[in-house]
Amino acid sequence: MATDSYFAATLVGKLLRKIVQEKGYKELYGLEVITDIDSSLKFIIQELFKELNVTKNQLLLDKEELLTTLIVLLIDKKENRGIVLVIGDGLVSINGKVTEFDQDNKPDYLGFHLNENFEEWYASQIQKIEFDSVHDISIATDGIFMFAPVKKVDATETINPVEFLLSDKGNEEEKEMLTLKLKRLEHGFGLKPTDDLALIRIIA
Repeated sequence: MATDSYFAATLVGKLLRKIVQEKGYKELYGLEVITDIDSSLKFIIQELFKELNVTKNQLLLDKEELLTTLIVLLIDKKENRGIVLVIGDGLVSINGKVTEFDQDNKPDYLGFHLNENFEEWYASQIQKIEFDSVHDISIATDGIFMFAPVKKVDATETINPVEFLLSDKGNEEEKEMLTLKLKRLEHGFGLKPTDDLALIRIIA
C-alpha cells in the first residue's frame, strides 16, 4: 500500500506540470521540436522518471511514498488524434468505448520501477490506447466504480454513476459540468464515491 498517497499524487501532478511547461517553452523558442504524439508521451514519462528519482534521493523518500495512479492523456488537435497511458488501475472512455484497467488490487505503480532501465520498462507498458478522433474522451481513477449510498433520498429512479459521468451530456456548456453531476448524484440519489476520484472529461 502507498504511504501518504495524497503527497505522491500531488508531487507527480506538479512534476508533470513542470515538465510540460518546460517542453512548451523549448518548442516555442525552437530549442526542441517533438511533433510525434507517441514520442511526446515517451519524453514526458521519461522526464517524470528522472524527476522522481531526483526527488526521491533529495528527500530520502521510501518507494511506498511515491506510489500513485498515473493516467497521461495527450491530444493532437491538428491531427485530431490522441494517446493515453494508464499506470495502475483506472478507466478510459474513448468516444463511448469504455476500457477498464484493473490489476486485481495490485497496481503496478511507476514508483516500483524507478531503479530500473527506463527504456526496458517503458517498452513493457501495455495499458496504452491510441485513437484517431476526439469527440468525447474521459479518463478516471478507479474511484469512479466506488459510488455507494451515503444517505437516504426520495429518488423515483435509479442511476448508473459511471454512465452518468461519462456519457450524459447534461450541463456540457458549464465549466463545472462534472461538479454539478457529482452534486446531483449526492443530493438526488444519495450516492458518493467511497474512494478517491479523479476524473477529466473532454467534449469536442
